[in-house]
Amino acid sequence: MGYLLAVFLGALLFACSSSEPPDDAVHVVHTKGEVGPIMARYLDRAIDKAEDTSARLVVIELDTPGGLSTSMEEIVKRILEADVPIAVYVTPPGGKAASAGTFIAMAAHIAAMAPNTRIGAASAVNADGSDIEGALGRKIENDAVALIRALAEERGRNADWAESAVRDAVADNAEEAARVGAVDLVAPTLDDLLASQEGRVIRLREGVTFQLTGITTAERYEVDLSTWERILAVLANPTLASILISLGFLGVIFELSNPGLFLPGVFGAIAIILGFLGLGVLPVNTVGIVLIALALLLFALELAVPSGGILGAGGVVALLIGGVVAFAGQPAEVQPNRIVIGILLFFVIGMFVALAVGLARFRKLEGKIGADALVGQVAVARTRLSPEGYVWVQGERWRASLESGAANEGERLRVTGADGLFLKVQKEHEE
Repeated sequence: MGYLLAVFLGALLFACSSSEPPDDAVHVVHTKGEVGPIMARYLDRAIDKAEDTSARLVVIELDTPGGLSTSMEEIVKRILEADVPIAVYVTPPGGKAASAGTFIAMAAHIAAMAPNTRIGAASAVNADGSDIEGALGRKIENDAVALIRALAEERGRNADWAESAVRDAVADNAEEAARVGAVDLVAPTLDDLLASQEGRVIRLREGVTFQLTGITTAERYEVDLSTWERILAVLANPTLASILISLGFLGVIFELSNPGLFLPGVFGAIAIILGFLGLGVLPVNTVGIVLIALALLLFALELAVPSGGILGAGGVVALLIGGVVAFAGQPAEVQPNRIVIGILLFFVIGMFVALAVGLARFRKLEGKIGADALVGQVAVARTRLSPEGYVWVQGERWRASLESGAANEGERLRVTGADGLFLKVQKEHEE
């Protein structure tokens, strides 16, 4: 068993590790899908690795419909702070750098597009896709315009087009974007991109320049998602995280109601940890996560400590408020499926209520065991009682004492009390 565990851990470490890149290489980073925390983490690691190995150029192959503005701003800041040249290459044909992707392309030292790709449509919208109205909408729009104009002017691109991409959701194909100066060039392949930039002097920041030499012949290093980032990418799904937390809670509750099974408890604990790990990656409100964790704690305490339902009711309130607070005001990408959440809440609260009611009934009965549980039951005299003798109650023979008078064998009696293993009975009178 220990040998198998060592082999498993070794394989896991090998999978999580990655080969070290050579010095002076061209690093190629593949980003596809929505802009989010995982992409920001991935690009930050890729740029760090390029800086550590004195890479000649980092090429970010980008294909995104947009995503979270918070993650986009993290990526933009990292590109602006980079000590190596960054090229954003919108590819493959048919791909796009829309919405948040437009900002990322504008931040790059080199902005290139493959034929039949598009860029723009960077207007901010609500989680449901509708326009943001009122002062809040103007505030968000003006802030985005200020950022994208600053990026375009810093890189010598068409700032007016960049502003129209935000204010009017303007979008263009590769050829038109290059013609109006929104991007630097159209390159059918990565080789064409590198050949066109050979010898170009890149301004990293004020007073710091970098000349691109030998990039066509330099070794290329592919930077892929790490195993841990792939795991986080799966867990960082709000619906999946909610399902894991709910199933984990049900497993823990089942373990508490049936001690000694172990499997439901272990599964539940792992599922809860994975669920909170997924929520921790997403830009959700921390207060909401704390309230959800508090709700699970209150539910568990209600099953362990009789509170008359106060702890359980508090758990229900904390769960509902936590769910609202955690995802309030977040984009659609960060919000779980409401139908799924409704079904999960129904089952979680329903199972908890059923277990709580069952435990409440058990607590009322658990004091009445042995002779005490026979009080009020009908007994039949097995011998003459004058006043002591034996009676038959619920299929068992008990020693009993008649409170008054005497009773013959076969008479019906009523148990009125118990003293240890000795019953007190009286005659049963018919009305």
